[in-house]
Amino acid sequence: MNIRFWGVRGSIAVSGQQFHRTGGNTTCVEIEHEGERIVLDGGTGLAALGSTLALPTRLTLLFTHVHWDHIQGVPFFTPLFHPGSEVTMMGHATQWGDLRASLDAQMQPPSFPVGLDAFRADLRFRDIAPNAPFEVGPFRITGEAGEHPNGVMAYRIEAGGKSVVFATDIEHGDAIDRRLVRLSEGADLLIHDAQYTTEEYRGCHGGMSRKGWGHSAIGQAIEVADRAEVGRLALFHHDPTRTDDQVAVLEADAADRRQGTFAAREGGVLPL
Repeated sequence: MNIRFWGVRGSIAVSGQQFHRTGGNTTCVEIEHEGERIVLDGGTGLAALGSTLALPTRLTLLFTHVHWDHIQGVPFFTPLFHPGSEVTMMGHATQWGDLRASLDAQMQPPSFPVGLDAFRADLRFRDIAPNAPFEVGPFRITGEAGEHPNGVMAYRIEAGGKSVVFATDIEHGDAIDRRLVRLSEGADLLIHDAQYTTEEYRGCHGGMSRKGWGHSAIGQAIEVADRAEVGRLALFHHDPTRTDDQVAVLEADAADRRQGTFAAREGGVLPL
């Protein structure tokens, strides 16, 4: 498997020299194996991915949830406008509707000028349930529910004897989520939400608490990786205020605590 990071930020896209090395696009990760392509989340990084693909193309878009920073790239994804492309979109339904309804809602007036009917690709939708493994080409995928406002799914993706777990927008709270530890057991790579430091999450030193916001502290990501005995840990969903230099400092500290830990950066490619 080859993994490429197209968007590693959380909450909102950012730009500027202080964010250049880490990247400013929101969540989007590409996984390729034997010519089959799965894309995890459709944040603003999805538009950048689309500009590199030969058309027409065939791929699967797998959504963890439908908060804005994970779907804003969909209306700007070039393959969706090509009549020869085949795009399957997968995600879990919520009390507000299924995946199609959620994506359609962001493309309705007064928020956006054109709707889903502007797409010309062969577009298919599929609902996913937790703990119900399924296959996409050479990939075997298992989803697991996590704690996040309005719901979220983490995914374990296996192919060619390798495995990666994508666990963004996870909030453990006061105790590590055992479901995620089980899902991650023995994985070669864990991509885990690491938006806050422990002090930021708790609101120490007179700061604002982030409890209930739906994200993890870096130490919690390390603890999941240790408990699940994963190979490598990628810190992901960086806070939009975090500069390149600040990311590098936190990365170095995390790598001291757990060998092989690194900060995901836009454009980074990792073969498994």
